[in-house]
Amino acid sequence: MSGNGAGGAGGPPSIGSALLRVGLALALLFGGIGAGLGYWQVVQAQALSSEPGNPLVQSAARNAPRGRIFDASGETVAFNDRGADGQRLRRYPYPAMAPVLGYQSLRFGTAGLERAFDAELTGLKPLGPGGDMMRKFLSDPYDPSDLHLSVDVRLQAAAAAALGGDRGSVVAIEPATGRVLALVSNPTFDANRLVDPASGGEYLESLRGDRSTPLLNRATQGRFVPGSVFKIVTAAAALGSGAIDPATTYPTDEEYDTGFRIEGFTINDSARSFQRDHPLDFYEATEVSSNIWFAHAALDTGADELLASAQRFGFGSALDFDLPTTASQVTSGDGPLSGFTDRVELANAAYGQGEILVTPLQMAMVAACVANDGVLMRPHLVDRLESESGRVRDVEPSELRTVMSAADAAAITQAMVQAVEGEYGQFYAGGAKVAGVTTAGKSGSAQLAAGRPHSWFIGFAPAEQPRIGIAVIVERAGSGSEVAVPLGGDLMSLYLEIAD
Repeated sequence: MSGNGAGGAGGPPSIGSALLRVGLALALLFGGIGAGLGYWQVVQAQALSSEPGNPLVQSAARNAPRGRIFDASGETVAFNDRGADGQRLRRYPYPAMAPVLGYQSLRFGTAGLERAFDAELTGLKPLGPGGDMMRKFLSDPYDPSDLHLSVDVRLQAAAAAALGGDRGSVVAIEPATGRVLALVSNPTFDANRLVDPASGGEYLESLRGDRSTPLLNRATQGRFVPGSVFKIVTAAAALGSGAIDPATTYPTDEEYDTGFRIEGFTINDSARSFQRDHPLDFYEATEVSSNIWFAHAALDTGADELLASAQRFGFGSALDFDLPTTASQVTSGDGPLSGFTDRVELANAAYGQGEILVTPLQMAMVAACVANDGVLMRPHLVDRLESESGRVRDVEPSELRTVMSAADAAAITQAMVQAVEGEYGQFYAGGAKVAGVTTAGKSGSAQLAAGRPHSWFIGFAPAEQPRIGIAVIVERAGSGSEVAVPLGGDLMSLYLEIAD
């Protein structure tokens, strides 16, 4: 009869092997803990620095010496103060800056750049490497940063004053860099009233009930029918696809009188007594803003190419920007022509009607892209961050993509110059002419279901070496030439004066 020894295959495990397994389990456990700590303290450190639920963030909102904000000329546009009860308050000396800065309130939190750069302003996101890991070992965990903006408060205030009591928006961009020079939304709110501990709540409720929607940032999140300023997008698509060249002519003489009929729908040009004796080429069609010419061009270009060109400009998705943006759209449908319901919608889209809705920021980027030889730059509001400890981070210009060739951009620029300075273009956009400077532009009158049209202008100057690109919309103000065109010209003139 045989038996099983203690060390046989069926016996209990040895003490040594049991200890080995326990050691391996503990090693895996502590390794997992270490990896988790490393993930949260290194990989996710910056995200946690701006997480509202983080106790350090909540403490910083009440106690940290928040950084100041300066405009492009060095003017202080946001700083710290104390209320009558000694409570810390944020002060905003320039009301026109509200769409850019937003607000910082102990009661309502943050908005605008105050939210986008909250961690930097409070010093919870250091400018140099390694700061997040070392903060816990410092007696003072905060290193607040000042923001230096690209916006010039003089241009910003002038644009807000020019809009006056009208609803609308102005966005100006430096084409070669993407620096935003002005970003105005009207009406807006008084940030000082909103952050007031005693009356801020009542004021906020009045803003929420205001039918003019002063809390909506029209520049970045308002969407409007663009009218003829969209013809610049159509031109980029048509030229880029090869469907047309600058010498292409539309339409026949008969269509000037009868209109262009497509599938039972008639497209007409605005009434005019000139440029009706011959078919128009691209330059002439832009100069007199011919709907018929651009409808033909869009149909020849095709829905796919028009949509793809618009997407290169940024249509169809939220723009990469310092503030929240709403996507502009070319079509809202899911029709058989790349979303267009039919050829009628495609033809109407060519001149900015149909289902097209755009933000003023998007149209300013269109103008700036043409001005920059077809290269689209990322728009930005902050030029530089400078921390209390002396660290500096510059925001360098960033190229998003090439939207069109330099040759196509040059052709569109020539057309836009004729639209302002041409013999006939001056009747439409001549009011945007900057004295002593070649000026490029395009007016627009966006027809609505009821009431007066939106008044639009996009343009840039000087045309040869652009320093400012601009988009202006004045809601329900009439034709582009009536209001938006001269407003845009005046603001470009002012900027070229103050920038010298």
